[in-house]
Amino acid sequence: MQLPLELSARRATLSPQFEADLRGRVEKLERHYRRITSCRIHVEGPSNHHQEGGPWRVRLDITVPGNELVADKEATTLATATQDAFEAAERQIEEFARKRRGEVKTNLTPPEGTVLRIFPEEGFGFLAGEDGRELYFHRNSVLDPGFDALAVGARVRYAEEQGFEGPQASTVSLAGGTAAGTAGAPEASEVS
Repeated sequence: MQLPLELSARRATLSPQFEADLRGRVEKLERHYRRITSCRIHVEGPSNHHQEGGPWRVRLDITVPGNELVADKEATTLATATQDAFEAAERQIEEFARKRRGEVKTNLTPPEGTVLRIFPEEGFGFLAGEDGRELYFHRNSVLDPGFDALAVGARVRYAEEQGFEGPQASTVSLAGGTAAGTAGAPEASEVS
């Protein structure tokens, strides 16, 4: 590691053995990605609030070139919280390393959604994504046969990206290439 490991604790005392275990776990993380530039670990013991106590919390803040990865886990025991946090960090580091190597899994078929609202005068609309979230799309993001061929209720395929004001569909095309399923769709510009 290029920078030293930072350990901190709240409502807990870290034994030398536990600190050594944490250092060993960080060394194992480095096997997945050698360019980790810093690692901060914060351990928080259970609170004594109302005599009920609370869970142990272990948080890892790992800095890699161009990004910071955070794993924050709670559990009833320190051992479980530590294990869960390091497993989550390992998954994040492996995914980050895969992306850096260009080994990102690609979805063979783009997600599908349904056109919710169209505002023809303004040249934009909204669709419901596979997960139910609303995504904005602009006239220029609609592929052939084009924006004017879309109707409320039409099934579309889309590519999602993060826009200035939230998620948006950067590419929209009719599912199956036609306006199938839009016959009898309401002429209004909004579905309730």
